Amino acid sequence: MLVIMDQYTRRIIGFGVHADDVDGIALCHMSNTAISTQGDPYNPSSDYDPLFRYQRWQENRRTLEIQEIKSISYVPLSHPFIERLIETLRREFLDHVFFWNANDLERKLEGFRQYYNSHRVHTSLNGDTPSETTGETTSRRADICRFRWKPHCRGLYQLPVAA
Repeated sequence: MLVIMDQYTRRIIGFGVHADDVDGIALCHMSNTAISTQGDPYNPSSDYDPLFRYQRWQENRRTLEIQEIKSISYVPLSHPFIERLIETLRREFLDHVFFWNANDLERKLEGFRQYYNSHRVHTSLNGDTPSETTGETTSRRADICRFRWKPHCRGLYQLPVAA
């Protein structure tokens, strides 16, 4: 699984899922799938994993005119936001959801992406969602006397919304 995140807004751009061993061609396909609806990332960063040294991967970046920024080797703190996202994704979602194949996982991850970007508040964003930070959506606050529960991620999460 490949996750692409905008580190400034904490917004998940997309996920790429591959069911078999990942090589250069599969990595390019996963990346293109993840960014297909959002456009090319400006300056993505990656680590020194051998996957990112494949000729196909480098040619794909060159063709899309994307300049990669490399993180510091063996230092997870050089990517704190993506490390936190991966931890949150595992703890709050993947540990609670069954999936049958790569297509099922992709579909469920898309639901989590929508929940994470539009409804899950972040302390580092002063209690806003990534969508509110970018100006995409503004949600109404629920009245304490008049609200209903709205399920997200096929009922895994339920949040109050104004009735």
